[in-house]
Amino acid sequence: MKKPQPLKVIAGTPEHPLRIGKLELQCYVLEDRTRVLNRTSVLRAIGRTSKAKGGRRYDQEFKLPVFLTAKNLEPFISNDLGENSKPILFQYKGKQQIGYRADFLPQICEIFIDANAAGMLHETQIHIAEACRILHRGFARIGIIGLIDEATGYQEIRDRQALQDWLDKYLLAERAKWAKRFPDPFYQEIFRLRGWEWRGMKVNRPQIVGHYTNDIVWDRLAPGVRDELEKLNPKQLSGKREAKHHQWLTEDIGHPALQQHLIGVMAIMRGVLKWEDFKRALQRSYPKINVNLDLPFEED
Repeated sequence: MKKPQPLKVIAGTPEHPLRIGKLELQCYVLEDRTRVLNRTSVLRAIGRTSKAKGGRRYDQEFKLPVFLTAKNLEPFISNDLGENSKPILFQYKGKQQIGYRADFLPQICEIFIDANAAGMLHETQIHIAEACRILHRGFARIGIIGLIDEATGYQEIRDRQALQDWLDKYLLAERAKWAKRFPDPFYQEIFRLRGWEWRGMKVNRPQIVGHYTNDIVWDRLAPGVRDELEKLNPKQLSGKREAKHHQWLTEDIGHPALQQHLIGVMAIMRGVLKWEDFKRALQRSYPKINVNLDLPFEED
């Protein structure tokens, strides 16, 4: 049986890496539209040497990359790593390279950050957790797709179907029944930062809060989601919508992504005193898709 050929690169060059602070990650878009990060870049980004013990064969023989096989990391590795943890062989200018799917790097960061928070890391792993903390502040788990498209120039050539395939993972063909998805503290924090009196959820909120929600959540959740929601759930003549935007999210990907985003946003809110400080911190941690993607970065 003929061995399948590695996929070819259609966008991205070593001269145009993804820059996050002082780090540079070689990133590419393959002919099947998979966004990948060069394996050496990933290892260096998390503070590992570029040639891990055992080499590539070890990477392909086991279910997890070598840098995730330490026993103390096992409690923090979820089953949803799936295909992301498998190395991908691809060709660039006739030469074979090895990489990982783009959204695997944020997952790696979460593993080391959680293990460090639980006090489970060895002294020799602390520097990896710190590198992961810095990386994680540079991109959201989904936002990295937009970052790579910007760095590689793929945003200029991707077609509508590529974006639609991505949106299908997030959005339903028909809206689901209503269930509360936005926690009360999300709105309480908006009121506190704006200096408004909070009188509970039963009191109508100012109309501008809806605009804030679009800016804070829907414009930053994933590429194209806000535009697609406007089509699926348009405003009626009355100015209201038939459903809540979140009723169009899928249960397996859309809602978990929303929950993770809200947890991160509320953590930022609680850490600042002024609305302007929140806006700056929000843009650093959760940049709007395809807007100001070369992030300012703090390493202290």
